[in-house]
Amino acid sequence: MKKLVLLALVLPLVAACGSDDDGSSTTLTVYAAASLTASFEEIAAEFEAEHDGVEVRLSFGGSSDLVTQIQGGAPADVFASADTANMDKLVDDDLTGADPQGFATNTLEIVVPPGNPAGITSFQDLAKPGLNLVVCAPAVPCGAASQQVAENAGVTLSPVSEEQSVTDVLAKVTSGEADAGLVYVTDVQAAGDDVEGVEFPESDSVVNTYPIAPVEDSGEADLAEEFVQFVLGDTGQGVLADFGFGSTSP
Repeated sequence: MKKLVLLALVLPLVAACGSDDDGSSTTLTVYAAASLTASFEEIAAEFEAEHDGVEVRLSFGGSSDLVTQIQGGAPADVFASADTANMDKLVDDDLTGADPQGFATNTLEIVVPPGNPAGITSFQDLAKPGLNLVVCAPAVPCGAASQQVAENAGVTLSPVSEEQSVTDVLAKVTSGEADAGLVYVTDVQAAGDDVEGVEFPESDSVVNTYPIAPVEDSGEADLAEEFVQFVLGDTGQGVLADFGFGSTSP
């Protein structure tokens, strides 16, 4: 009886060790712009479904912060930026494993709390005295785009805070801390009934192109390239379209 008990205890341990030894579990680390959160979570799930034993570990944040982390040696396998300027920093430092490729586009939209209590109807309204406006910091793609749109429209913005990611801007609006914010069209769509969006024609003057590339010296170079191609392929492009992203195709 004691032998049977011992055998019952040992067998699960042997099986567990076998799972580790055969290398069946592989982790792919993807750093992606905060505005890609919902879409990349779905893309990662689809990728995992087609790649047995692969776990896609997603790390989201402001593109500029993610670049800084990768430059500092963070173990990323793939980087997806919300603009070309931040991706160019990695290219200049020889930190991309292949040429970056554009995979999506996005434009800005004004986001306000349900009911639009401040009565925002145009981009010019964002310059109203006393308005609690929140935008992204200039180093962040959504902040650079906001700055450029304001310059193009001849409007001077006086935000009460500048955030490090577009999701932080959205959070300030959904929590009621801000009367309005500038985020991407996709963020307004993803937030659903928690916010309302106010479209403005000036947004068409600044279109962000999102590039993706494997990171140099990735421990999973082949798998990283597969993920990049998956994002560029039919499945990835279909998911991105569902979340409101534009295509980079002519």
